[in-house]
Amino acid sequence: MNNSNIELFGLHLMFDGYNCDPGKLDDREYVFNVIDGLREHIGMTELTKPVVVKALGNDHHDPGGLSGFVIIKESHISVHTFVKRKFVTADVYSCKQFDTNSVTNYLKKAFATEDADIFIQKRGLRYPKENLI
Repeated sequence: MNNSNIELFGLHLMFDGYNCDPGKLDDREYVFNVIDGLREHIGMTELTKPVVVKALGNDHHDPGGLSGFVIIKESHISVHTFVKRKFVTADVYSCKQFDTNSVTNYLKKAFATEDADIFIQKRGLRYPKENLI
């Protein structure tokens, strides 16, 4: 396959937020609204409503928190909070282009932090432009 027959599939933004507001991290309805609001903010189409569940800790490394997920037509958004560590991770993966700076700012504001590590991974670097079968 030559390069003229391939294109980028999408972006995967990974957000690690530190020193977050523990009240926000431990509020199931708030995390639900953050996920649903982010989906709307970047113009993605929901296939399911967000689901947010309490996740019990499994050892000293993972003290538990909330885990939330929404399946979108374009892929998914997930959030995992670690209240006792004041830490949150979020993933936004989409085949539709989105403004990574806007997502980063949204998540920083939502979890009341300026202390974050952001990773952006290009996905499907050799994704075919057309169906192969």
